Amino acid sequence: MVRPFRFIAPMPRFDSPSTWRDQIRRIEDLGFSTVAVAEHVTGWQMEPVVALTAAAEATSSLRLLSLVICNDFRHPVMLHKSMAMLDVLSSGRVEIGLGAGWLEDDFHSVGVPMDSAGERVDRLGESLQLLKRLFADVPAAFEGRHYTVRGLDGLPKPVQRPHPPLLVGGGGPRVLRLAARQADIVAVHPRMTAGGLGPEAASDLSAMQVEKKIRLVEKELCSVGRAVEDVEIQFNVYLTEVDGRAPSQSSFNEYLRADPELFANSPAVLTGSVDRCCDLLIERRERFGISYIQLKSDIETAAPIVARLAGA
Repeated sequence: MVRPFRFIAPMPRFDSPSTWRDQIRRIEDLGFSTVAVAEHVTGWQMEPVVALTAAAEATSSLRLLSLVICNDFRHPVMLHKSMAMLDVLSSGRVEIGLGAGWLEDDFHSVGVPMDSAGERVDRLGESLQLLKRLFADVPAAFEGRHYTVRGLDGLPKPVQRPHPPLLVGGGGPRVLRLAARQADIVAVHPRMTAGGLGPEAASDLSAMQVEKKIRLVEKELCSVGRAVEDVEIQFNVYLTEVDGRAPSQSSFNEYLRADPELFANSPAVLTGSVDRCCDLLIERRERFGISYIQLKSDIETAAPIVARLAGA
């Protein structure tokens, strides 16, 4: 089964409430499926649940994705409560992206210990299990190493059943296996072992590395009795340049440009005419299974691609 393309727009930068809402409506008008917001603390303005709630009120069909919330910053009981309520308020448009956290500055700034990657992924796994039980029709009972809940009825009940789609993202084998077992959407990212987006992370976005990650996900799906078609693959195109319209300067884009092989062949790079960009995305969907895409550019640059491919 070939999944139709869906496109994600990043949450606009906040200027004024009215301008910001106008930008959200523009995203919907251009045919993007989803608006997404990340969770960070250091130098970051947006609180994801509040921002997504305001976006829900400004739109009628745009889906609302946390890409991603840091699991260690939110107890799953409270995350369930806020996201279930937002799913009700938005008439069933929520997608819950949850990750183990990767930016060291976020943890250090708020005094939360940044445990080993293995410990954080284990905690994320328990959180996903608990969230599913809280979304169920019967009271949740759960006793794990990190979380314990006894007879708690998760309220309100969401519009989307059995629960809003769960997205889990990461770049290492352990979290990708977890995503294959537990998530509806698997977000394939570079490994950020140095705690940031640097040259090592860029090199992990080669075509070979991305394919290796996706094959690992497929293998894990088969091992737990899930069909490959059971999950949607989400991916970020970090460097999008359409008809010579370049993205804003960023150090991460420069790392991608610095390696000729990466710039030419990485699925995280998309350059050329609208026709060429659309052909590349179709080829990549066929090779990698990537259909849910965030184009890291201004929305007007991405709009011709979205108009051509959204839903196709």
